[in-house]
Amino acid sequence: MKWTLKKKTLIIGAGLALCTLAVYWQVRDHEFLDYDDSRYITKNIMVQRGLNAEGLTWAFTSGYATNWHPLTWVSHMLDCELFGLDPTGHHMMNVALHVANTILLFLVLKRMTGAIWRSAFVAAVFALHPLHVESVAWASERKDLLSTLFWMLTMGAYALHAQQPTLRRYLLVFLSLALGLMAKPMLVTLPFVLLLLDYWPLQRLQLGRSSGIKKSTSENRRFLLLLREKTPLIGLTVASSIVTFIVQRSGGAMESLETMPLGERVANAIVSYTSYISKSLWPSDLAVFYPHQGKTLELWQVVGAAILLLGISGIVIWKIRQFRYLAVGWFWFLGTLVPVLGIVQVGIQGMADRYMYIPLIGLSIIVAWGFTDLLSKWRYQKGTLAFAATTALLALTGATSSQISYWHDGIRLFEHAIRVTTNNSVAETNLGVALQVHGRTDEALEHYLQSLRINPSYEFTHYNLGLILAGQRKTAEAITHFSEAVRLNSKLPEAHNNLGVLLAKEGRNSEAIEQFAEALRLNPAFVDARSNLGLLLMTLGKTDEAITQFNEALRLQPDDASAKNGLKKAQLLQRRTR
Repeated sequence: MKWTLKKKTLIIGAGLALCTLAVYWQVRDHEFLDYDDSRYITKNIMVQRGLNAEGLTWAFTSGYATNWHPLTWVSHMLDCELFGLDPTGHHMMNVALHVANTILLFLVLKRMTGAIWRSAFVAAVFALHPLHVESVAWASERKDLLSTLFWMLTMGAYALHAQQPTLRRYLLVFLSLALGLMAKPMLVTLPFVLLLLDYWPLQRLQLGRSSGIKKSTSENRRFLLLLREKTPLIGLTVASSIVTFIVQRSGGAMESLETMPLGERVANAIVSYTSYISKSLWPSDLAVFYPHQGKTLELWQVVGAAILLLGISGIVIWKIRQFRYLAVGWFWFLGTLVPVLGIVQVGIQGMADRYMYIPLIGLSIIVAWGFTDLLSKWRYQKGTLAFAATTALLALTGATSSQISYWHDGIRLFEHAIRVTTNNSVAETNLGVALQVHGRTDEALEHYLQSLRINPSYEFTHYNLGLILAGQRKTAEAITHFSEAVRLNSKLPEAHNNLGVLLAKEGRNSEAIEQFAEALRLNPAFVDARSNLGLLLMTLGKTDEAITQFNEALRLQPDDASAKNGLKKAQLLQRRTR
């Protein structure tokens, strides 16, 4: 039976969806993690209240979690509206978005190239590669999935525009890009990817084919016209970059710019490129957090990685006329990683699996089209390609299934990270947090101490040590660690709040009020800090001010027991004094 192209497309699309669902089905039983999930969902009052006018205003005006991504906040709010705090719904929504991205990638590539099976292979690698587990199995990484949805829609709209340019189609490209940037600023490189697509497969640009001055001039003019066509899109990404820089800098996410020398950041970026290639081809020892290598890299490692990258780039440029897809795939990979390489360092990670959610597509294009050309004269080309592709995808499926299992809970996740990395203070601390949540305080303490041995200046270790010590009523020691946490990172509202609680217990009331006020400045929707401030104000006889704090806390979270009890007591005191 001979299948039509439409029927093949439907069957392949359905197959991609079913395979992706089958592999990721296990996430329905996964827990939320105390690693960003608390900031994004489980302890975020604005998100938990679901969709409402105040929440939408907050989403579009807040730089909370050191990011401006209003559509991501709205997406999390919608989840809470639909599923509450049941992690199953949140995780399965991530899976649904990953399925949608996979199918869109297949359809867009097929439309642009006309190569249905190679497009299907690229989409299957995208769906089943272990490097993408972090983006899908981690509830907080909704921003990766949502922004990529708009990335795919932008490419699809651009393919239509390239076929028959019209203002309406261009506006659709512009709108899709704008929405994607409001989900995650990773899309800042997309206008340049569209320029690559003009070269291949859209064939709007003919670089490297000229013979004669007139043809060369014509090609240069064509390139400038296509670049000018992207100007509004580039303007949009520049505006997004400025907003992102301001928000991340004000939120303290870029403090490493001042503490980490540029040379270390550049060295780590160069070596990270080769690590990403290695993990793409042989995805082993994947971890939720990779320590920054800047200080530990040897010169030969940096030079070797630079030579490899330059060598591959040289070959790609040499073959640019013969194999256009090589240039597109390679420069797609190099270019889309630029915003997250750490030259402008955000956070303390050296690299991250989630950063390959888009860049991996470039490498997959090289493999899909490259192997087809490599075996073009092979007698059994189709059978060999089918066998190789099937074997590779089955291997990826097995590795992905195993990687997903580590994301079931924090203990499994960070135990695995410690096994496959070295000197990982972040993993040690977060394993301690997961153990502490399960009441295994002694084990948690061991991991906190190990974290401090690796990095004595990691603020979150001091913060969590403070929690344990406070629970053990070692107030003075707890105050020391909370104070150190806010000294190292003044943008931690939870640390300011807990420090305020302990200072109040010690009778240091003015200092405590300062800490509560700072916590609320950083996060005005911090209900615990409002309740604690209200309780302290009430004990100081400032009943009216206390009532104001309790009322605001209850407006944000109507069922907060501490605020309810505090308000009753404050109102009773108010009546007695009148």
